[in-house]
Amino acid sequence: MIAGVDEAGKGPVIGPLVVCGVLCEEETVDLLRNIGVKDSKRLDRSKREELYHTIKSLCSVKVLKISVEDLNHLMERMSINQILKKAYVEVIKALKPKVVYIDCPDVNVERFKHEIEERTGVEVLASHKADEIYPIVSAASIVAKVERDYEIDRLKKVYGDFGSGYPSDRKTIEFLRNYLKEHGSLPPIVRKKWKTLRKLTTHTLNEFFEV
Repeated sequence: MIAGVDEAGKGPVIGPLVVCGVLCEEETVDLLRNIGVKDSKRLDRSKREELYHTIKSLCSVKVLKISVEDLNHLMERMSINQILKKAYVEVIKALKPKVVYIDCPDVNVERFKHEIEERTGVEVLASHKADEIYPIVSAASIVAKVERDYEIDRLKKVYGDFGSGYPSDRKTIEFLRNYLKEHGSLPPIVRKKWKTLRKLTTHTLNEFFEV
């Protein structure tokens, strides 16, 4: 059995981090490729959701969601990459594959590979952009992305449309500006250790949002 592991939501300032592992027989990988499994960023939402259900019917899936509250707590003492490594280990131990393919978040691929192998006892094949190379990692990226989308949908029902949640999204920044103006504080759905939020809290509002 082989597994692929990937994440969705490493970079946003809003919403959870989702890590997913997908486990299947090696023969199933060709089927995944044939049904159109590819990097989730190259698929629109409707196609991702279609593939999401197919992947779950063909493979064993383990999803780990790390809430904003937990991220804020963990980032008091860990970097986002350390949090990811910890989550990857948990997912791999749950799936128990013979070999795992991982989209590497570390600049040093060999260091990352050895760390995960030492913690899991599983052979690791890690690379940057693994979600573009290996269908099993693409499958994990799709499930992770869809699961995060569902979480974001739930948050939007409470807080309104804040865009993608990424700091590069003008709608997200506009939401943060308006929320801060109205409430005098940031909403509980933001990651307070992100650089965007540090800028927001250490400069005046006009300075931060000056364009």
